[in-house]
Amino acid sequence: MNKIKKEDINQDVFDLYDDYAHNKIGRRQFIEKLSLYAVGGLTVSSLLSFISPNYIDNLLVKPDDARLNSDYITYNSPKGGGAIKGLLSMPDKTKGKLPGVIVVHENRGLNPYIEDVGRRTALDGFISLAPDALTPLGGYPGNDDDGRAMQKKRDRNEMLEDFIAAYDYLLNHENCNGKIGVVGFCFGGWIANMMAVKVPNLSAAVPFYGGQPSDEDAAKIKAPLLLQFAGLDTRVNAGWPDYEVVLKANNIPHTAHIYPDVNHGFHNNTTPRYDEKAATLAWERTITFFKKAL
Repeated sequence: MNKIKKEDINQDVFDLYDDYAHNKIGRRQFIEKLSLYAVGGLTVSSLLSFISPNYIDNLLVKPDDARLNSDYITYNSPKGGGAIKGLLSMPDKTKGKLPGVIVVHENRGLNPYIEDVGRRTALDGFISLAPDALTPLGGYPGNDDDGRAMQKKRDRNEMLEDFIAAYDYLLNHENCNGKIGVVGFCFGGWIANMMAVKVPNLSAAVPFYGGQPSDEDAAKIKAPLLLQFAGLDTRVNAGWPDYEVVLKANNIPHTAHIYPDVNHGFHNNTTPRYDEKAATLAWERTITFFKKAL
């Protein structure tokens, strides 16, 4: 059969995948519902293969890129999961101190896409740390399905402490200038919002399609925010109007962008939810924001 194109897939398939990826339905129910769209030469297996991430062919910065010094480290998270593994990346032969950026994964652990984002961030002149909140359970297992199942076993507030501990690690790193921001995706977007609540000296936060804090928590934010939303992401976007009211009422500096006609996960270039134009613009805005704030 001909290669499947994004434009040939019903939006309901992307919405169905979003429900599955966020644990609203189990795998069996996902496959059963997906079969309803296996028509006109499409099969369930071909649809599943198409919508699943392809990490091998889509890394933008290779792990051994000579422009970077990138390797795994372990830091202590006493209020969280204990010893946490993370990918620490910075430009090769770094001289002087750099601003820091914590890169927070989705609800499936430190997969190759998020590691790639960590390396991309470093290439733009930052020291980045991409932690793996699955470390206490053995770390990212090599596939997202098992990663999601593993992450469900951890308390999200305990995981939040793991990323706050990552902030402390960067703050004390010899190559960090003490100005630290956070960027996170999906679950990581919620972490980015919550770090802005919990870390008074955080310098900037960029949540991509992340859940919002309570009104009471949102009022505590001091860091400037750059909020990135997907136009078709009704689930996350439903909380934005109330969040915006609190940010405005408390004079919290923020800018929000809603990218029309793109799905939750549009920045992830390893799945067909990816939208190159929106992702490129959103990332350019992110780096510009960090360079100004950090």
